[in-house]
Amino acid sequence: MPDAKDLTAVAARQSLPSVDVYRGQFGDQIPFGDPAWYQHWASPYYNESHRRLRAFMRDFVDTELMPFCHEWDEAQNVPPSLFKRFAELGLLTAIIGCPWPVKYSPYPPPAGISPEEWDPFHELVVTDELARVASIGVLWAVVSGVRIGLPPILHFGSEELKGRVIPQVLGGNKRICLCITEPSAGSDVSGLLTEAVKTADGSSYIINGEKKWITNGVFADYFTVACRTGGSGSGGVSMIVVERGPGVTTRRMKCTGVWPSGTTYITFEDVQTSVSNLIGKENEGFKYTMYNFNHERLGICQNAVRFARVCLEESIKYGLKRKTFGKRLVDHGVIRAKLAHMARQIEATQRWVEDVTYQTKVLPREEQDTFLGGSIALLKAQCTVCFEFCVRESIQIFGGLGYTRGGQGEKVERLARDVKAYTIPGGSEEIMLEQGIKMALKQAGKLGTSHKL
Repeated sequence: MPDAKDLTAVAARQSLPSVDVYRGQFGDQIPFGDPAWYQHWASPYYNESHRRLRAFMRDFVDTELMPFCHEWDEAQNVPPSLFKRFAELGLLTAIIGCPWPVKYSPYPPPAGISPEEWDPFHELVVTDELARVASIGVLWAVVSGVRIGLPPILHFGSEELKGRVIPQVLGGNKRICLCITEPSAGSDVSGLLTEAVKTADGSSYIINGEKKWITNGVFADYFTVACRTGGSGSGGVSMIVVERGPGVTTRRMKCTGVWPSGTTYITFEDVQTSVSNLIGKENEGFKYTMYNFNHERLGICQNAVRFARVCLEESIKYGLKRKTFGKRLVDHGVIRAKLAHMARQIEATQRWVEDVTYQTKVLPREEQDTFLGGSIALLKAQCTVCFEFCVRESIQIFGGLGYTRGGQGEKVERLARDVKAYTIPGGSEEIMLEQGIKMALKQAGKLGTSHKL
C-alpha cells in the first residue's frame, strides 16, 4: 500500500493546469434566486457577450416591464406600443431561434451583439430574464405568437412568402399567431378537421373550420394555420398562412389565467387564400408542426424554470422579514425544508435546460429533430412539474397573501393562475412523458442496443 506521501506525489503529477475561469456576481444574491452563473459559479456556456446581454435584459425588465406588470395583468391587456418596443430592441427576433435571420430582421441583436455571435444561450438569457415579470399572460401577449407562429414560415416558406411576412412581423408592424388546436383536436394534431380545398382553377384555397385556445389570435394579422388538404391522418395536413379578412372571425376566450395573452376562438368560413401562402409542400404540414415543437417546448422549459425560481426567491425574501411565534419564517425548520425542496428541483432542472440548450448549439438541425425530441418532451414535463410544485409551496409560505391579487404575494398568486398554461399547452404532461419514453426507445433501436426493444 502506498503511504500518504506517495499519494500526494501522484496527485501532484496528475493535477490539471490552472484555467482562468470567470466567476462573477450579478443580481440580489438571494440564495438560488438566480441561476448559478449569476452567483459565483463557473460555467462553460456563457461568455462576455452573454453577460452584457444579461445586464441589458435586467435593466429593460426592471424599468419597462416589472413596474407595470400587475396593472397590465389586471387590465387583461398590454399597451400595443409594447410590441413595437420589443421589435426595436431586437427581442422579437431574439426568440425565434438561431441563426439570426439577417435577411429578414429589420433590427440587429440587442446589447451590441453581432448576428454572427448570436447563439442559443443568448436566446436563453433573453427568455430567462423576461420570465422574471412572473406573468405568462404579459409575456405571451407580446412574444408568443411570434415565437411559435413565425418559425414555420422562416424554415419552410417560399422566398416570396418569407419576404412578404417576416420583416413585417419582426419589425413590429404586423402580428401573427399559430393555429393548431381545435375544439376536438389538441395534442392529437393528426386528427384536426379544419379543411382547405383548392378552387377549380388551382389559384386559391377555400378554408373552413374552427381553432380554439389560440394565443394572440384576437391581435393577429396573420394566422399560420394547420389544415387538412389531403386524406385522414398526419399525411393529409398542410400549413397555410391566412391573412385577416372576410370570413375570419376571432373571439376572445375567458380563461383562468394568462389574461392579457388574447386566448382566442377562431372561425374560418369560406376564407379564400392564395396558394402562394402555402408553407412548404402540400400535405407535409404535420412534419413542419413537429419540427416547430422542439423550439416551442424548449422555450416553455426556459421560462418555467425561471418562474419556479421566482417563487423560491419571493418566498425567501418574504420569509426573511415575516415573523411567527417569535422568529422569522426562515428560522422554522418546516419552512426551510420547503425552500430546500424547491431549490434542489430548480437547480437540477436548470442544469438539464442548459444541457439541452447546448445540444441545440452544437448538433446539426436535422439531427436535433430526431435526437432531441424525446429529451425535450421529458424536459418539458420536468420543468412544468417543478414550476407547479414551487407555486404550491410558495403559496403555502405566503399564506393568505399568496391567495390575494396584488401586494406582497402578487407574483406567486399570479403564477398560480397561470401555471396550467404551461403544464397543458405545447403538449400536456401526460403526453410528454409518453412521447419522451417512446422516442427514447425508438432512438435506442436505431443506435443499437444489446437488448431487444
